[in-house]
Amino acid sequence: MPPPPPPPPLSAGGGGGGRRRWQNRLSPTLARDRCYTRAFRSAGLRPTAIPLPDGAVVHLWLPPAAPPELHPVLLLHGFGARATWQWAPFLRPLIAAGLAPFVPDLVFFGGSASPAADRSPAYQAACVAAAMAAVLPGAPQAQAQRYAVVGVSYGGFVAYHLAHAFPAAVERLVLVAAGVCLEEADLAAGLFAVEDIAEAASLLLPQRPEDLRRLVGLTFCRPPRFMPSCFIRDYIRVMCTENVKEKTELLHALINGKKLSDLPKINQQTLIIWGEQDRVFPLELGLRLKRHLGDTSELVIVKNAGHAINREKPAELCRLIKNYIADPSVKYRDGHKGSWKSAIKRFAGSSLRKVDSTRPLL
Repeated sequence: MPPPPPPPPLSAGGGGGGRRRWQNRLSPTLARDRCYTRAFRSAGLRPTAIPLPDGAVVHLWLPPAAPPELHPVLLLHGFGARATWQWAPFLRPLIAAGLAPFVPDLVFFGGSASPAADRSPAYQAACVAAAMAAVLPGAPQAQAQRYAVVGVSYGGFVAYHLAHAFPAAVERLVLVAAGVCLEEADLAAGLFAVEDIAEAASLLLPQRPEDLRRLVGLTFCRPPRFMPSCFIRDYIRVMCTENVKEKTELLHALINGKKLSDLPKINQQTLIIWGEQDRVFPLELGLRLKRHLGDTSELVIVKNAGHAINREKPAELCRLIKNYIADPSVKYRDGHKGSWKSAIKRFAGSSLRKVDSTRPLL
């Protein structure tokens, strides 16, 4: 199908008025958004919109037309932004490594939307799977091409459910700082810096400068020292005011009633990547996931990195992804000998409750 034009720039705000137009012309956030979109286009990707039977629409960036031997890889973004913001720096290296990136906006982010009431990551996974089935060679026949999946943070939740529900489609998995093993009881146990989901939503969907400053401080191992208030307000106006109700419901669906005993075990080979100083999803959740998956998984702990590994360590993360997907023979446990075992011992003797300023968020 011919690709439609990309969705309009991020939340320019709708209404008219000269003041609003000048805000958008001078917006550093919208300027950066345009840069990321140009990066996608210059790498050869092209946008399309996939309508689904239930009325949902998935906005999806397709890889450049390439030989069939290129290996398809699905890149799923986290909770903070649309796909272009999190994956732009990775496209050219992945393509050069022989991978064909497919990059969707998850539902209620960017150009994707749905009239459905389901807010579960399983529904997100079903939407992504349907979009991939519509564009991959061989679909919808049983011989449709298989693909690897990389999910960052919230995208990792979706990737995990995608691997479980569609094992014939998902070949292998990379989960980056994805707390899929969290339990609702972890809130009361003090594992996170928030006491309930409402507080988590106020930080993950910041509407005030102080909330965004706190979120940045928790997300980065080394947060920026200087954050001008005008830039913060502009970012909130552009990035944090769309679909707030729906995104809050997505958070509730992640946590409400969740127990590790209810989490299905997937069979695909899985690479788990975690920042050693992650205070959003603490390393304990990465260790928990490794124990849950057992021998089908590898855990790599990235030093001097927090939750935003894709921002703080993009070159290292890209290398790990390329090696694991393009060369399945690569094993990481030997290269990081004892890293996850020693981390388990270290965490086993520590209390989950920490001082407020250093406790992980969620």
